[in-house]
Amino acid sequence: MKKGKLACAITMGDPAGIGPEVTLKALTDRKVRGLADFLLIGNFFATEKTARISKIRLKINKIKSENDVSRASNKGIALLDIGNIPKLVFGQGKSAYGIIALDCIEAALRLIKSKKIDVLITAPVNKHTISQAGSVFRGHTEYLARAAKTKDFAMMLVGGPFKVVLVTRHIALKNVPRALTKKKIYRAIRLTAWGLRKYFAIPHPRIGVCALNPHSGDEGISGNEEMRIIRPAVIKAKNLAAIEGPLAADTLFYFASQGKFDAVVAMYHDQGLIPLKTLALHQGVNITLGLPFVRTSADHGTAYDIAGKNRANPGSMIEAIKLAVKIGQRIKQ
Repeated sequence: MKKGKLACAITMGDPAGIGPEVTLKALTDRKVRGLADFLLIGNFFATEKTARISKIRLKINKIKSENDVSRASNKGIALLDIGNIPKLVFGQGKSAYGIIALDCIEAALRLIKSKKIDVLITAPVNKHTISQAGSVFRGHTEYLARAAKTKDFAMMLVGGPFKVVLVTRHIALKNVPRALTKKKIYRAIRLTAWGLRKYFAIPHPRIGVCALNPHSGDEGISGNEEMRIIRPAVIKAKNLAAIEGPLAADTLFYFASQGKFDAVVAMYHDQGLIPLKTLALHQGVNITLGLPFVRTSADHGTAYDIAGKNRANPGSMIEAIKLAVKIGQRIKQ
């Protein structure tokens, strides 16, 4: 890898999903290829098979050992070969594929620790297949934070006019009210302000905080979480940035789309993701805030139904790579 150029690792994700396809398509995009030195961490067989099906002409330089990563060729794509797949069946969730997906993440973490890569981009994995393989896996965000021994972290989604940070992530909707606490909301606001300054060079962030209930609870008539939990957290966070809230989510996202806010803090997954994906389904990027390294991800799943059919849209992965490089360069300066 060239001196002075950013080193970016991309984990393949679930080999039976669309991760290999969107990654290879992204790396052949002219606007992406020259941005940095890229290292694909994945299975060589799955990568080659995907390239054939997707009719992608790309020289893949196989690397067998992590010790050889720094000596990777600048021609084509360097690939750190992980796992053994004698026969790959696209679209099927298997524990063997989950093991490989997790091994890719572990290899990336070791390379980050040894400072051989600067930023990490991850393709989608299947939580169930990884869990089947014997590892408790709630998601990339939680796994990477635990590996980095980071307790304060958050998921930021970027797409279209929105930057959205979630207070709660992948939990059942019925569990959201009791999962919300003043501490969690304050932490999400603090990390949002930190991320906007550090990653997006916004010195004076403007943050809108969503209410949980319709009409912001109607002063307790439609719910009292706003008065009991959200408003006190917003008041405590007033010194962190220009913050408004709790505001009814249905109107807050309109004002955010018009540029009034730099970011929105949402109380639960779909509250934040529905507006973002409505406007930027194929451009959404997931960023983990609070890690000691830059990590972005395509904002979609494994899409088993179209895996291996050359139908996957690489837009989200392209944006994830571009944003990771942009943030990495900004931090490195």
